[in-house]
Amino acid sequence: MRILKIKDCFFICLFLFGMQQIAVAQTGKVSIQQDANIPNLLEMKSEMTKDGKFGERYKIQLYYGDNNSASDVIKRFRSLYSEWPSQIIYETPNYKVWIGNFRNRLEADRALMKVKGDFPSAFIPKPQRS
Repeated sequence: MRILKIKDCFFICLFLFGMQQIAVAQTGKVSIQQDANIPNLLEMKSEMTKDGKFGERYKIQLYYGDNNSASDVIKRFRSLYSEWPSQIIYETPNYKVWIGNFRNRLEADRALMKVKGDFPSAFIPKPQRS
């Protein structure tokens, strides 16, 4: 076995000492400066998401046709079911009756199963991005 020379030992020690100094030099302090409005904006976004004003939401369409029939359908729906919001949407030249504001497809499917008995033509259209 070969014995290291003093010169080689010196360079190895110098290399290890340098590596140790580099490793110690990696520690530091991070300070984050953010605008005071960011927490308010995040809270506003979460409220809008809860209210269904932001993001994909699922609705159930009960009717597509003329205004008088749409009004009759929505009145009938409101008398039978009060747990979901309902609205009439005008899309030239017809009116749609939409119910609910479901966060995911599973919630919409469960509601559709309940509603299908009274409104057999009900279906879930593809959600639109807001």
